Amino acid sequence: MLHRRWFPDHIDGTKVVLRRHTRDNLSDFMRWYQDPDVARLTRYQDGPMRPDEIERFFTMRAMGQDSLAMGIHIRPSGQIIGSCAFSQLDADNGSVLFHITIGEHDAWGRGYGSEATALMVDHAFTSLGLHRVALSVFAFNERAIHAYERVGFTVEGRAREAIWRDGRWWDELHMSVLEPEWRSARWHARAIADGRAGQSPAKPQPAPASRE
Repeated sequence: MLHRRWFPDHIDGTKVVLRRHTRDNLSDFMRWYQDPDVARLTRYQDGPMRPDEIERFFTMRAMGQDSLAMGIHIRPSGQIIGSCAFSQLDADNGSVLFHITIGEHDAWGRGYGSEATALMVDHAFTSLGLHRVALSVFAFNERAIHAYERVGFTVEGRAREAIWRDGRWWDELHMSVLEPEWRSARWHARAIADGRAGQSPAKPQPAPASRE
């Protein structure tokens, strides 16, 4: 079983708060993953998920003990608009895969996904002591790609013509952000704000990811 610090009850941001999923969120997953527009961005299969598939996915990904899945809630209303998760923790090599879905259409393009991603990446590097966070995204999902780049992710490779959508083949992009890059970007942002941009950041040693 993963270490207890892998599973915080909540992670607070300015626009959103991330909270551990409860069974009550299954109805939201049902609505999101039966939506063709959401399925287009999140699935290799051409079409929405069946209810039984969604329930299995929710049980394993959102409620399971082998991944960290958090509901994305708008502040201050508390409305849940999506889900984000870490999976495939490699504690020996300090890496993890990131996943995010914003299921509510009226929440798209408002910065909620970017902040949720930043909160999860910060948790990975500052609380879990990881070194690398990776993800994959379809090349036609330009809004998501730009959001990941704003958080600090870099394209490191691509699976060419990996998915058929909208009458043509598209690449699947592989992106990652490393802890030194994240730390340096955060330090420089603070340095600019404090007038210390000419100095060099310190290099604290992160705690290793662990299992219990």
